[in-house]
Amino acid sequence: MIDLDMIERLIRVVDKSGLDSLEIERGGTRVKLSKTAPVGVAPVGFAPSSVAPPPASAPAASAEAGSPVAAAKVPPASSHLLDITAPMVGTFYLSPAPDAPAYVEPGTKVKPGDTLCIIEAMKLMNELECEVSGTIREICVDNAQPVEFGQVLFRVDPG
Repeated sequence: MIDLDMIERLIRVVDKSGLDSLEIERGGTRVKLSKTAPVGVAPVGFAPSSVAPPPASAPAASAEAGSPVAAAKVPPASSHLLDITAPMVGTFYLSPAPDAPAYVEPGTKVKPGDTLCIIEAMKLMNELECEVSGTIREICVDNAQPVEFGQVLFRVDPG
C-alpha cells in the first residue's frame, strides 16, 4: 500500500534539500524522486515549426471551447523557427518568483544552458534549459498556466 502522506513528506524533503534524487524502499514499495529527469527521459523537444499539425482527430483538435487545451491558442508557426516544447505536464512560470524578472522575453538571445522557464510538477520546480542558440521570437503560453507534455512553449529563431 502506498502511503501518500509519506510520499508528500519525501517530496518536501527533497525539494528543500540539496539532493537531486532520492530512492527509498519500504514494505515492498519502492519510490524514486528526482528533481531532474534521467538522461533520455522526457527530453526537451525541439522540432522545426514546419512540421504538420496533428490530424483533426487528435484530442487537442477536438477539445471543446472553454477547456484548457482550447484556451491555449498558439499562433501559426513560421517555417524557420524552432519549437521548444514542454518536457512534462505541469505549471509554466516565466520567472523564478512572482516579483522577479522573466528569464526570457521575445527578442532575448539565448544559448545552450540558459534557463527559459520553470515547470512546476508535483511541487517540484524544474528549470527548463535551452539546447539551441538563437533569439526568442514567441512565448506561446501565459505565465502560471498549466501545460501538457509536448505543448509548444517557445519559438526560437536559430538565425
